[in-house]
Amino acid sequence: MAINLTWKFVEPELDAIAGHEGRVVVIVSSDAKIDQLGRRVNKLTRGAVARAIESEAFEKASLGQVISLNYPAGVAANAVDIVKLDRRSDALMSRKAGVAIAKAVGSKDALILAGSLKNAVDLVQGYALRAYEFSDHKTENTEDKEAAITVMLSKAAEQSAACETALAIVDGVHFTRDLTNEPSNILTTTEFANRLVALKDHGVEVEVLEEADLEKLGMRALMGVGQGSDSPSKVVVIQWNGGAENAQPFALIGKGVVFDTGGISLKPAGGMEDMTMDMGGAGVVAGTMLSLAKRKAAANVVALVGLVENMPSGNAQRPGDVVTSMKGDTIEVINTDAEGRLVLCDVMWYAQERFNPTGMIDLATLTGAIIIGLGHENAGVFSNDDALCDGLLAAAKTQGEGAWRMPLGEAYDKKLKSRIADVKNVGDRAAGSITAAAFLQRFVKDNTPWAHIDIAGVASTKTETPYAPVGASGWGVMTLNQLIRDMCEKD
Repeated sequence: MAINLTWKFVEPELDAIAGHEGRVVVIVSSDAKIDQLGRRVNKLTRGAVARAIESEAFEKASLGQVISLNYPAGVAANAVDIVKLDRRSDALMSRKAGVAIAKAVGSKDALILAGSLKNAVDLVQGYALRAYEFSDHKTENTEDKEAAITVMLSKAAEQSAACETALAIVDGVHFTRDLTNEPSNILTTTEFANRLVALKDHGVEVEVLEEADLEKLGMRALMGVGQGSDSPSKVVVIQWNGGAENAQPFALIGKGVVFDTGGISLKPAGGMEDMTMDMGGAGVVAGTMLSLAKRKAAANVVALVGLVENMPSGNAQRPGDVVTSMKGDTIEVINTDAEGRLVLCDVMWYAQERFNPTGMIDLATLTGAIIIGLGHENAGVFSNDDALCDGLLAAAKTQGEGAWRMPLGEAYDKKLKSRIADVKNVGDRAAGSITAAAFLQRFVKDNTPWAHIDIAGVASTKTETPYAPVGASGWGVMTLNQLIRDMCEKD
């Protein structure tokens, strides 16, 4: 969960610096120039800031890096953190600096002397993104961590509104991380649905479709995945109507496999514990909807997540079974561990049938193959529409979230031909992430702009990411917010 930060945005006040307890953050440009606020700190500390700037450590430091002076004389603060950052640094560099500050400060109170920094909002957002740890199940961390962050910046009243919007997006990122980090005995399909229902408090409409509803709709591909589990399969529909009345919504679809054993096609034991994150796509969708609601996005967006658990049992789906999707296509299940696409295909078809969206994006931790191809730096993007895909890639670049377009084509479709059904759920080992996308494309109507994002490599990682500690990254919430702002919101 996030460290509970209380934010305060105030105009620069030199006389308030000396008495601040906690940590004080000073911004120094790469040419070693400091502003009026920094000069006051330097004076109070009897030249300690100037000596640090003249040091070899500062000279060798990269932009966005922090040098800390612990227990400086002359101020009440227990540390002064010096950030190497040019005043007119771009948004991503300012966000990087914010992340570095948060790592240095931890859960302490802080006074950030932003002054006239051009992209102070991004620095604030970077700080908030990194002020996160998942310690809900550690007995030594029974109390919530809280910190008061005061930001001194020019035109504080004007910039505070922009900061609040940025922080609303961070709330969505943190919600995604919480869901993705949560162990599967806690985040069952029922508990996941309950947490999504709680989003009603933020002004969204939430509807839960239970197994009887799914059976009536003909979602037998999705239900086949969950039939071996005691946890009931569900589809949750979340609507945010911030745009024009009765205008068609944009649709977000999330894979929500709360745990994936592989089913009868059982995964190896080593690393199976990581499959708690196989609901990462649904987590991104949920976090995006929370942030859209909190920032009052002027757009109509509907999100649908398919919640299932893939378990082996006497009732589990078998390799060789044939199921009928909601669309009516029959699917030969060659491998029960290729279950995510079976969940998504029914939810995607339902979204188009019910909402006729202006466009549709699905997100899923779908294939290990995408990790082989792109590592943990980029999500794989597949699309039938250049305008949507270009907008998505541009949004990801703006937000510093790696994404790379992958191909589709008839040659890959042929790999999914089945002898006994309309299609099989996997091809051979070659191009595994592409054939998975090709399978999903069968369930996209001709007039629907669509993109599939395989986030298997970026949803949760064993090392820190630019904005997050080890574990769930929340990748995609910022990108989708940017895309919806660019494509759906009108000034």
